[in-house]
Amino acid sequence: MLQRVNHSSAMRSVQPGGSHLVIEGLRKRFGQAVAVDQVDLTIGRGEFVTLLGDSGCGKTTLLRMIAGFTTPDVGRIVCNDEDVTHLPPAARRMGFVFQSYALFPTKTAEQNIGFAPRMAGRPRAEIRNRVRELAEMVEIDKLLDRYPHELSGGQQQRVALARALASEPDMLLLDEPMSALDARIRTKLRAELRSLVDRLGITALYVTHDQEEALALSDRIAVMRAGRIEQIGTPNEIYHCPSSRFVAEFIGVSNILKAKASGGGVIIDGKLWPLQLPPGIADDEDVTVMIRPEHVLCCTPDEQGSLSGTVETITFLGSTVRLVIACANGLKIVADHASTSHWSRLERQSPIAILPDYRHLVLLERKPS
Repeated sequence: MLQRVNHSSAMRSVQPGGSHLVIEGLRKRFGQAVAVDQVDLTIGRGEFVTLLGDSGCGKTTLLRMIAGFTTPDVGRIVCNDEDVTHLPPAARRMGFVFQSYALFPTKTAEQNIGFAPRMAGRPRAEIRNRVRELAEMVEIDKLLDRYPHELSGGQQQRVALARALASEPDMLLLDEPMSALDARIRTKLRAELRSLVDRLGITALYVTHDQEEALALSDRIAVMRAGRIEQIGTPNEIYHCPSSRFVAEFIGVSNILKAKASGGGVIIDGKLWPLQLPPGIADDEDVTVMIRPEHVLCCTPDEQGSLSGTVETITFLGSTVRLVIACANGLKIVADHASTSHWSRLERQSPIAILPDYRHLVLLERKPS
């Protein structure tokens, strides 16, 4: 029977059981190309962690090394305090959901789900009960007699997920399992996936290039770039406090602005914006700052620190409208406001003045590229 663990609906922290997976100095090269470069990562028991990055950043290679499908050149993988670096996949107690689902085309959904326990020699009645329980959990209990070609993409994804869980893994690994689905189905299934993982109390490592998916699913996100982890943190930390320009531009929409440091903050287009700068930054030093569009405030032109400009484009996004504002010296700033607000009724070429919400102004770099 599946063990269910109840969790608070709030975001979970690392569980008291300690670390489930520890990756130390993992490196993998294919020919002259370095796919994964000295990666360290610790995942807590019951935690949902996402590897996020563009194609070619090394996230799938890292996942496959954890699963045992690819052998690292350097480093080690410790799971449940056991070094599994050179163990075969079957000895790692990890369930893997492939991007293509990799279902057996000549087997029914029921036979696909029951494959692992059947290979393990489990009693037939036990396999049947487990398959039924999993099928009900992922809502495909009416489809068990169908073959993969008779199922929709979303249904195949559910079969693949149930199959990965059938062997009672300690950890679930998922390699972009929703990339082939349309947006509406992805949104529904990711909520169901997170709910299922919470109920089972299972540790999950998820790979995706979809930032919205990562923000919605994860306890923590590891943003990868060129084989390395650029930043790891909660969705809130990654979004509001990016550690680099790359992360700021990769996650969400951001205004990246070149500025000059000043004793009380930064100067942009001759206006002082208050910002607490770290020690060692001299006045007049070049820096780069970030402000998210939802933290750009419209104001009156006489407001201290305000920038004046004109509305270049207006894009209706449902609950919000996005304004692209052209300011002096070629500076363009994106501002998001509620579609019911006064600012949503502006027209192109309308004059406008803006200010940042200084609480959300972030220093990114001392020397902008």
